Amino acid sequence: MRDLKLPGQRHPEKAHRPDNAQPKKPNWIRVKAPTSQGYKDTREILKTNKLVTVCEEAGCPNVGECWSHGHATMMIMGEICTRGCSFCNVATGKPSALDAFEPGRVAHAVETLGLKHVVITSVDRDDLDDGGAEHFAQTIRAVRHRAPETTIEVLTPDFLKCDAKALEIVVEAKPDVFNHNLETVPGLYPTVRPGARYFHSLRLLQRVKELDPSMFTKSGIMVGLGENRQEVLQVMDDMRSADIDFLTIGQYLQPTPKHHAVDRFVTPEEFADYEKSAYGKGFGMVSATPLTRSSYHAGDDFAQLRAARLKKLGQTQ
Repeated sequence: MRDLKLPGQRHPEKAHRPDNAQPKKPNWIRVKAPTSQGYKDTREILKTNKLVTVCEEAGCPNVGECWSHGHATMMIMGEICTRGCSFCNVATGKPSALDAFEPGRVAHAVETLGLKHVVITSVDRDDLDDGGAEHFAQTIRAVRHRAPETTIEVLTPDFLKCDAKALEIVVEAKPDVFNHNLETVPGLYPTVRPGARYFHSLRLLQRVKELDPSMFTKSGIMVGLGENRQEVLQVMDDMRSADIDFLTIGQYLQPTPKHHAVDRFVTPEEFADYEKSAYGKGFGMVSATPLTRSSYHAGDDFAQLRAARLKKLGQTQ
């Protein structure tokens, strides 16, 4: 059986894997260390509610900015993932049992932080029959109860090893945005995302629209992993074929020398070109910058996307 532990600083037993030198970051993706009071307050609220965030677990470069404004991406179902993607810094192995009280704690934190928009994500839980779909649904319902004005975005696993009803469970809970990241171009899946299947993930997002045509769908990729421009444009076309509304593109940043190497740092000008191309292909909202991440400015972007749809339909909020 394949060892699920992902190479990295926390897993020295995988030291036989060759190190990938980490190149010096260009000026356009350097960020300051978080020091604000808002950052400290957000961290304390999350700590009090015993919550895990992908902001910390995945080493997001925007954590200082987001937490300073009270924004945090909740990561449910623990901090141990059953997959071993070569780009990801989340620990992998055998997860603990689900915490039945976690949905309530997430809802309490959302209410306490006064969030207008919350992103709820999770580790992959291939050990669960439904991949954690019901836990997602319970968390959505708990947030709706405690913070009815808050819009909810879920960033889910691919539910690859689950019955098709797993996806239906999440969609029926009515999140405002259903996000699932393709992460990279299909040619890099064997090395970057070996436990996943590109066309399964694409079909997952297409199926969301079939189940609920009014639900906003969203997906994202990283660049700088070894892809080329034509491959990125093809992914855009594939996403539009699946009727995906919102695209995010950000620079891949190598967490440790044991992770997939950075192929190159994509320039801000190239990101601007990707954004222009994506809008030309029909996406309703595009965020393409070196520091873009799935939940970066997610609330503001969603508000714009929803307003644009309402305007198109001749309605008002």
